[in-house]
Formats: sequence, structure tokens, C-alpha cells
Amino acid sequence: MKTKFPVLLASLVLALSANVQAAESVDAHHHDGHGSASPQPLQLNAGQKWATDAPLRQAMIDINQAMAGALPLIHKNQFGDAAYQALATTISQKVAYTVEHCKLEPKADAMLHRVIADLMAGAETMEGKTANSRHDGAVRVLEALKAYGQYFDHPGWSVARG
Repeated sequence: MKTKFPVLLASLVLALSANVQAAESVDAHHHDGHGSASPQPLQLNAGQKWATDAPLRQAMIDINQAMAGALPLIHKNQFGDAAYQALATTISQKVAYTVEHCKLEPKADAMLHRVIADLMAGAETMEGKTANSRHDGAVRVLEALKAYGQYFDHPGWSVARG
């Protein structure tokens, strides 16, 4: 990503500790040349998926695999609060890795921030920081993983199933 690491790390911390709207507004600020203050919806790059790089693909694979391992127990309602917390921590760590190492062109980066916002909102819900159920957080993460596959070029991508 083109933005400096301390600024991105600060926005990651904000996303973990504040509500999703606050994180999206910080995200919009970092990309002031890319549009209005309201978040841009995910869209393709002139009908094509956005390019990815190796660090992004690896982080998304890791998140997807973590979800795949958790889904059987989540579906059986046998995934406890500590397990949700651990899964949320894994997602947050992989997002932090992406923020630090991913180098996308600015328009792809802006689109990726929509996916990252949903991943972090899902992780926050799995941590029990919102009124929604922890299960709802897992659903939000899966939706973000699905959107990633729809809008980003990641050969062989398949969303986790449980």
C-alpha cells in the first residue's frame, strides 16, 4: 500500500477500537484524491478484477484457511468466546501484515480498503465489541472473503466452506 506505515497502523488501531463508520472515515481521509468522504462501493477495474500482490494473496489465504478451520465448529454452535477471540486476533494480525507489506496501485488500494474494513468489522464483532453476535462477525468475514474473490485477481481463490 502506498500510504506510510504509521498512518495505516493508526487507522488499523482505530478500526479495532472504534465502530466501522469511524474506520471508514479514516480510510476516506487517507485516500482524499480518490473520491468523496462517503465510502466508494466495491467495483471492478474497467470490467476486470483488481491486481493483487504476493503479500496480499498470502494474508488472504491465511485468513481464509483460519475461517475454513473454524467453520465446522461455528456451524455446530461449538465455537466458544475464546475461540472467536483467537480467530479475530488472527484476522487482525493478517490485516496488519497486509497493511505493512501490500503494494497496490492507488485505485486497487482504495478498493481493498473496503474489504479490509469488512474484515476488521467482522473481527471486532467476533471479539464481542458490538451488539451483534460473534457468529455475525464470522458471517461478515466470510462476506468480505467472497467480495475479495469477486473483485480481486487471486488465481485459484475459493472462499472457505465449513
